[in-house]
Amino acid sequence: MSEHNKSRTSTLALAALGVVYGDIGTSPLYTIHEIFAGAHHPVPITSDNILGILSVIFWSLMIVVALKYVVFVMRADNRGEGGIMALMALVQRSVSNRPYGPLLMLLGLFGAALFYGDSVITPAISVLSAVEGLEIVTPAFKPYIIPISLTVLIGLFLVQKQGTSSIGKFFGPVVVLWFSSLGLLGIINIAAAPQVLAALNPVHALRYFMIDPTLGYFSLGATVLAVTGAEALYADMGHFGRKPVQLAWFGLVLPGLVLNYYGQGALLLVNPQAIANPFYLMAPNWALLPMVVLATAATVIASQAVISGTYSITQQAMQLGYVPRMEIQHTSQQERGQIYLPGINWALMIAVAVLVVGFGSSTKLAAAYGIAVTGTMVITTLLAFVVVRKLWGWGWGLSLAVAGSFLAVDIVYFSANLLKIGEGGWFPLLLGLGVFILMITWKQGRALLYKRLSSDALPLTKLVENASKSGMASIPGTAIFLTPNTDMTPHALLHSLKHYKSLHEQVVILTVETLDIPHVKQDQVKVEQIDERFFRVKVMFGFMDQPDLPKALEDCASHGLALDMMNTSFFLGRETLIPKIGSDMALWREKLFVTMFRNAGSAAIYFRLPPNRVVELGTQVVL
Repeated sequence: MSEHNKSRTSTLALAALGVVYGDIGTSPLYTIHEIFAGAHHPVPITSDNILGILSVIFWSLMIVVALKYVVFVMRADNRGEGGIMALMALVQRSVSNRPYGPLLMLLGLFGAALFYGDSVITPAISVLSAVEGLEIVTPAFKPYIIPISLTVLIGLFLVQKQGTSSIGKFFGPVVVLWFSSLGLLGIINIAAAPQVLAALNPVHALRYFMIDPTLGYFSLGATVLAVTGAEALYADMGHFGRKPVQLAWFGLVLPGLVLNYYGQGALLLVNPQAIANPFYLMAPNWALLPMVVLATAATVIASQAVISGTYSITQQAMQLGYVPRMEIQHTSQQERGQIYLPGINWALMIAVAVLVVGFGSSTKLAAAYGIAVTGTMVITTLLAFVVVRKLWGWGWGLSLAVAGSFLAVDIVYFSANLLKIGEGGWFPLLLGLGVFILMITWKQGRALLYKRLSSDALPLTKLVENASKSGMASIPGTAIFLTPNTDMTPHALLHSLKHYKSLHEQVVILTVETLDIPHVKQDQVKVEQIDERFFRVKVMFGFMDQPDLPKALEDCASHGLALDMMNTSFFLGRETLIPKIGSDMALWREKLFVTMFRNAGSAAIYFRLPPNRVVELGTQVVL
């Protein structure tokens, strides 16, 4: 590798720290405390249990995060992009003609829906656990923990509109300081009880489970907190690339996490009473307040990463047709991935605030945390198995050995977390199920609407033939009609003919297609001339592109279709939907779809059409 490439990789690795590792990097704030003092089957504080738990945490980080995500799953990229939506696109490409293909798509969609549960809990538990350090400084702060946490979180959501470009440059250095502090505090405490390093031997983990298998199994519900955030490694890979993310993990994140967990374990060996808050009690008294400030900054960065990830996954779902169009604002003129979705932002803020007030502490929130994360992990492993079999061509033996080993660990963690459903784990599952129902209802509802519109549509070739024979009057300029099917006459065109009894000099039947690749950088437009007046145009976007139709249509000139935007009108259909009993969907889902359809964002805004060049023509459709 050249010096330039090494420098670039190091720079990207620094930037990746703030975005990719914020979530998993704040786990030491609460993980050890929840294992030994949480409400869900606390583990007795004994020397053997401490060494056993530390060994479980270390090998979980190695197997789940390092081997599964950093080494294995990150290879399953869709042209450089990662995340469960990108993985779904890969799977769809490989099993599109198989009968089990739709089931795998539904499974991946449910995994994506679970991400929303994680995106609500992460900011709440991270900021709460950081601010709770003020109780260690002085108990007088206790009544103000929730108000301070709410203030920090609401402030975070309020500044989302400004984008992260202005403050993002500070994320990397702050998180470097954070992981360095984690490692330093760990080293100081390990020096007082170096015998804790024996927990690196997996024998201690095996012995821990053998002595009391029931307690060991139950404790996994809290141990999983050490690996939450692993999915972000994969999801955010596209922003930085695989190598920088891997470098940051092995170079700083993994050492910092392991040293801190082992430092907390050493502290408990020396002083079991420190379980009240082992993270902050590792620090000397003079460093408590600075650590609270640093921890709060780190949790804000972790929350920012999750919020930005929610915007991205919503945009991808929107492009793939699983959620309605909604307003997207671009917060940076340089970085295409920096977006802001007001509707998602305010919904997240309300949900997070309700969680903080409703649960009241990081300990109670920890019971709700883990189910969504481990559920997504299981689904990711299943989809990755399909990719290695169908796309990579691995044999059954190797595929089962690798993916099966990871799946076994994921299932054990997931099943252990299911035991926490009654203690708060119901929340992310309920939220994920709600999002899943909305997604499949929108997808199936759009298919039903398309079916109804197509049932009485006129073939375009017939309209073109009739128009050429009738000698219909021409209007100067170009008319562009958006439609999902360029073989049929758009309803908006039929209504236009009915009202105006004329056609424009140029009529373009336009369809927009979202491909299963992140970005379309060339051959984005296809033009077919039907006759001297009519043209078919297909514009293609990737599932991570922000659609800009006027800009994309500029490429039509190179295909023989010159478009002057000042003399072009865009005609859109505006359907009024009427639910019907006995249709292809249940009545309650039809009503849900109608409500979503009525409140969906404007196609004109979504495709960035010039407002003064748009004409909408309405029609009623009975579902």
